[in-house]
Amino acid sequence: MPASQPRSRARDRNNVLNRAEFLSLNQPLKGTQESRSSGRKQSGQAGAAGAQNSNPKERRQSQQLPEEDCMQLNPSFKGIAFNSLLAIDICMSKRLGVCANRASSWGGARSMINLLGITGHGIPWIAGTLICLVKSSTLAGQEVLMNLLLALLLDIVIVAGLQKLAKRKGPYDINPGLLDYLTMDTYAFPAGHASRAAMLSKFFLNHLVLAIPLRILLVLWALCVGFSRVMIGRHHITDVLSGFVFGYLQFRLVELIWMSSNTCQMLISIW
Repeated sequence: MPASQPRSRARDRNNVLNRAEFLSLNQPLKGTQESRSSGRKQSGQAGAAGAQNSNPKERRQSQQLPEEDCMQLNPSFKGIAFNSLLAIDICMSKRLGVCANRASSWGGARSMINLLGITGHGIPWIAGTLICLVKSSTLAGQEVLMNLLLALLLDIVIVAGLQKLAKRKGPYDINPGLLDYLTMDTYAFPAGHASRAAMLSKFFLNHLVLAIPLRILLVLWALCVGFSRVMIGRHHITDVLSGFVFGYLQFRLVELIWMSSNTCQMLISIW
């Protein structure tokens, strides 16, 4: 034991950290401890002061907030189903937008898909109907053409009004074309091309005598025009489906307000 004590003292002397100039490194700083303790005290005093200064009304509101948060965090089944369907619609519409731009998977076919969409545009159909109306010489033909012109004008007005109310944008940031601005088809819901194609196909199927192959081709044309708008990224799938529904309803509306031959002749004479 007496021999071990001189050895430990010699080790302590040889240790560099035990020197006087290095003793401060082995001890925590007093300033940091004091600042930490003072910061804790001040935060505790501030919390106590805030609790004392809070009014009873604020306490009641703070007690009611968790219940409101629970109502927002637990939506109804209808809200969950609607949000899920909306998310699926957006995801599927973006996947089907294969011609949205030149860099897309089917970007080379974009011009052809745009040409297919023009066949369902309102301006060519209105211009064609007016030309046929001028050249028509039969009362039955003029009656059908005048009601067709009424249906096309109603389609433009109704779709433009619904789009202004909904103001839904398409899945891709694509600016409308010049013809779209002329018919006020600037938003996504509902799809104007789809509603027009559905209305026209139903109108021709009811008022024209067509063979079965032509009837099938007419229905396929309406479907292709509607879903071509999804392929170029202008509309969602639900926009096109709702456009088909509104197109059928517009046809039913035109059937209810169908203009007779005498009314059509009077309008043609005024024009």
